[in-house]
Amino acid sequence: MDDRSRHPDGLMQDDGFVRVRGAREHNLRDVDVSIPRNALVVFTGVSGSGKSSLAFGTIYAEAQRRYLESVSPYARRLFHQMQIPEVDDIEGLPPAVALQQQRGAPTTRSSVGSVTTISNLLRMLYSRAGDYPRGQPMLYAESFSPNTPEGACPTCHGIGRMLDVTEKSMVPDDTRTIRERAIAAWPSAWQGQNLRDILTTLGYDVDKPWRELPRKDRDWILFTEEQPTVPVYAGYDLAEAKRALRRKEEPSYQGTFTGAKRYVMQTFAKSESAMMKRRVAQFMITQDCPTCHGTRLKPEALKVKFAGLDIAEMSHLPLKKLQEVMKPFTKASTDGASEKTIVARRICEDLSARLAVLLDLGLGYLACERSTPTLSPGELQRLRLATQVRSNLFGVVYVLDEPSAGLHPADTEALLRALDRLKHAGNSIFVVEHEIEVIKHADWLVDVGPDAGEGGGNILYSGPPSGLGQVAQSRTAHYLAHPRKPLPMVRRQPKAHLKVRGVTRNNLRGLDVDIPLGVLASVTGVSGSGKSSLISQFLVDAMAEHLGHARAADADDDSLAPTVETLGGEIVAGLDQVDRLVVVDQRPIGRTPRSNLATYTGLFDHVRKLFAVTPQAKSRRYDAGRFSFNVAKGRCSTCEGEGFVCVELLFLPSVYAPCPTCKGARYNDKTLEVKIRGKSIADVLAMRVDEAFEFFHEDPTLNRSLSVVREVGLGYIRLGQSATELSGGEAQRIKLATELMRPQRGHTLYVLDEPTTGLHPRDVERLIAQLERIVDAGNSVVVVEHDMDVVSHSDWIIDLGPGAGEEGGRIVSSGTPREVAAAGGKTAGYLARRLKQ
Repeated sequence: MDDRSRHPDGLMQDDGFVRVRGAREHNLRDVDVSIPRNALVVFTGVSGSGKSSLAFGTIYAEAQRRYLESVSPYARRLFHQMQIPEVDDIEGLPPAVALQQQRGAPTTRSSVGSVTTISNLLRMLYSRAGDYPRGQPMLYAESFSPNTPEGACPTCHGIGRMLDVTEKSMVPDDTRTIRERAIAAWPSAWQGQNLRDILTTLGYDVDKPWRELPRKDRDWILFTEEQPTVPVYAGYDLAEAKRALRRKEEPSYQGTFTGAKRYVMQTFAKSESAMMKRRVAQFMITQDCPTCHGTRLKPEALKVKFAGLDIAEMSHLPLKKLQEVMKPFTKASTDGASEKTIVARRICEDLSARLAVLLDLGLGYLACERSTPTLSPGELQRLRLATQVRSNLFGVVYVLDEPSAGLHPADTEALLRALDRLKHAGNSIFVVEHEIEVIKHADWLVDVGPDAGEGGGNILYSGPPSGLGQVAQSRTAHYLAHPRKPLPMVRRQPKAHLKVRGVTRNNLRGLDVDIPLGVLASVTGVSGSGKSSLISQFLVDAMAEHLGHARAADADDDSLAPTVETLGGEIVAGLDQVDRLVVVDQRPIGRTPRSNLATYTGLFDHVRKLFAVTPQAKSRRYDAGRFSFNVAKGRCSTCEGEGFVCVELLFLPSVYAPCPTCKGARYNDKTLEVKIRGKSIADVLAMRVDEAFEFFHEDPTLNRSLSVVREVGLGYIRLGQSATELSGGEAQRIKLATELMRPQRGHTLYVLDEPTTGLHPRDVERLIAQLERIVDAGNSVVVVEHDMDVVSHSDWIIDLGPGAGEEGGRIVSSGTPREVAAAGGKTAGYLARRLKQ
């Protein structure tokens, strides 16, 4: 029976609910659900159950579509438009704002100040209320921004950093001779030999160690802008070249010299070859601009002061200190005051109010100048949330994606206060969340499931939290009502320690810590306490350097981004106990749709070999390469193995349609004719891991590999599911599964940074089981983590703090869970509560 009431004229009466009818986005099964407005609504369910498909893919996508219909077609092109959702109807839907964890296109010009609009207020403050040097005219706000022509430093164009080369960067080994390629920055092939032969003609000894050459000669070879053209006698040494010149012998050819710096800089600037750019980039360094010294601003702007500081110094203050600087100006008397005093008070009051929200959300350790690519997704989402809290909007639906991700339980309490403020201002809060404390705080729960992928997509429950316990199928209800996985009775004892001494990086100041080996160790502390600086940065870098393998650079890194250096610190003991380092982070497993679970884990290689040995493939002489969608002979020629084609629509979002030739299969017809028990290679790629596990149950290699992927909670993912469709948490678990597939040989150090991100409590239990398995095989696991289930199951805990930023960076306590729980600190109370369950 329809519970909606109607006016006599037949129009729908608004009863305060958002009503979704016939939602079919992704795995949603023709879902109908009613959700109250002006409430905190939490969407729950196991990973992959369909929560995000309902909250973001359906509700938010439809709200955005309706809004964009009211916008001019030209302006529409400026928005990132979501796909039009598969849904019959949504009633009672207000305007929506999405606060997702995607960081967008990374750029060092985006900062904490620009995201929160605090930078705009500071520029206005300096422009209108700053102390100017005598005779300097007033500057406009744009003159205090490094992102405008009016304010940017003329030398570095507002970047603050400049690419350069040094003798050390171009000549890493000065014991070598030029003939032995001491100048590593020069090309390694014929052109390098050519430059060496030219130097011989010019009278330089290319067989003398670099360090023995006169300083004047070394500087000219590396840094000259001259390009002399001289006769070249290929392969001659210095004496032979001099003799040939005296005799006026016929040269091999005429050669033109190019200095090492000129070669590197020109190649980097002008080469169209990405490989060449990468090669010369390794010889370049970034350093502060000599004009603005890294401040990015022109000199005139830096001469204006407020509270004794220029705007660059003000922007580098932690937000907590910035609040203290502003406080006296918010209380200044305006009776008979000058315009400058009145303006300062007005702007400082606004600044102070915005800063108060950020401080309440636990972000007081950040500075305005901190670039957004250096922030965690959780920090970035909280910045956006703080901006919305301050915006005073009314009647909006805020859709949030796991806002508790990366938060210490103490910070989660502050987050809930911010969400309550938004709700009490007359807004609706729709949150996709796994954290039990957030779920308990909800006014209304929508539980999706019961399982992931094809096993999910149903609404198990929609109502107040108290009623969820009656739903037998709900995975969430179990964790709300019952104690978690039993804690281990016996804790492992460390077999050895990595003795870390004197680490100085970010907010770590001469930190000493012993990191245990042979156990599951958790590193805890509030957001910004220094966990990632110690583990994900210093420890990983130091271990990688010791083991002789460089860390892969993030594809998103900006080559001019300010780098954070470790100013001090070393591992003085324990290095001999580690043979291998494995870093399992949340970076994507690939940046194109061609990368997927099957290709990343290596499963696909084995599957292709199985197809290649079928009688049909043998008779046609198909090898394993025929069954790769990246190889021309087997793939569809229309879409080149993509499976879809992009249709560009003017003023509308581009539509990705299945390829008209292969219908999304990726392969040509001849390849698809080869089958294993009635399934083509495309059919196998379309299988979920659980399906493939059953289908290949007789193949021990695939059976073992697929079982590992299932054990980390990814049975719902399709083998061919594009890497671009995977969340950071899913990518991290795929990496973990790939490592677990390898033979466990012991003495490996595994480092994981918040592996529970995006995990339902049931999946957290699965993760703990896998980490236990790794340690039992003789390895060491160090986890940066906030989840008290993982922390309480650890053998050892290192708690950093006590606060964030300058108030953190110290060891609060270190020991077994019970010892840390008894030691005090922000983690202790939450840990003690979990240990009592």
